[in-house]
Amino acid sequence: MSGITERALNHMLTKELLSYIMDIGEQMLVSGAEVNRVEDSISRICKAYDAKRVDVFTITSSIVVSLQSKNGNTLTQTRRILKYATDLDKLDRLNNLSHYICAHKPEAEYISNEIEKIGSRHKYGPNVQYLVYGVIAGTFTVFYGGDLNDAVVSAAIGMILKSVITFIQRLDKNVFIVNILCSFIVGLLGVLLVRTGIGHSFDKIAIGNIMLLIPGLALTNSIRDIISGDTIAGLLRLCEAILVALSISFGFGLVSVFVGGMFK
Repeated sequence: MSGITERALNHMLTKELLSYIMDIGEQMLVSGAEVNRVEDSISRICKAYDAKRVDVFTITSSIVVSLQSKNGNTLTQTRRILKYATDLDKLDRLNNLSHYICAHKPEAEYISNEIEKIGSRHKYGPNVQYLVYGVIAGTFTVFYGGDLNDAVVSAAIGMILKSVITFIQRLDKNVFIVNILCSFIVGLLGVLLVRTGIGHSFDKIAIGNIMLLIPGLALTNSIRDIISGDTIAGLLRLCEAILVALSISFGFGLVSVFVGGMFK
């Protein structure tokens, strides 16, 4: 060990360095990366720091990494994934960071600072997010055949939906409960606004806002995971996407029961 230079020591795999590598993999998975990309990024970074063998197992709720360094040491760490927050800009930055690490093998402190910078970068404010929700809902309503009144109503409900999601997520992190409540509120508002004559087509208004809730990225990644050979992770993600879709339909189903009882 005495013959190893200080620079070489800084570039050896340690528990601290592996922890930062796990941070990158965890944040990539949370931000919307498919399992194959997460496992490949972790493996490449570890091998860049002269890992002799790297075994990575990733599913939707957990990441396990076990590696053996050239000096014979074995390191293992596990991460539990409890929630997701799709952020493709963050995913792109993490992907670029992983490429930089593989090419230049910086010290652990540099990696830690870069991860912190990515996490604290400027994000869109709440007003922009409300506007985007409204534009998306209104646009899809027109796309599926709604008129101008339906688009305006759908956009208004979409902005309300964003505030409802923010409020409910503070009280309950369960994605199924959140989707049931959000779809119920969207459906109820749509029915009431159509019955008052402001909107014309409930179906077009509803589908415009459903597009804000459906787990499109999860479904796409599940198919990609299955195709790439990560069958377990793909099936788990597919089942989750199906359950989310069912929770959305259940929320709209409650609207028909509730409204039917109100107007009898």
